[in-house]
Amino acid sequence: QVQLVESGGGLVQAGGSLTLSCATVGARIASAAVVAWYRQAPGKQREFVASMTRGGSLNSGDSVSGRFTISRDAAQNSMLLQIDSLKPEDTAVYYCNTYWSDEHDYWGQGTQVTVSS
Repeated sequence: QVQLVESGGGLVQAGGSLTLSCATVGARIASAAVVAWYRQAPGKQREFVASMTRGGSLNSGDSVSGRFTISRDAAQNSMLLQIDSLKPEDTAVYYCNTYWSDEHDYWGQGTQVTVSS
């Protein structure tokens, strides 16, 4: 059983930066076929933010600009999401997700990011 434990959320002023972390327990993050981040703002559906395949291919959501950077940290067995130039509309609960070659996928519990104007 794979568990994902997120951290790094909090209250940030607009224009600031934040790095979210998603630690993987029970497996090696380097083995995940796809790692991804999603977010859900109040009253809205969960939306795709960014993903990275095991081979390093990147993809990002249509509503997400180049301010978001996804990466893997094999040494810490975790995945990261760096968000620069934060805007109030980035306020949401951010979820990490991993998809494995056995077709299982797992979600983190979510971490709240609140951006003040």
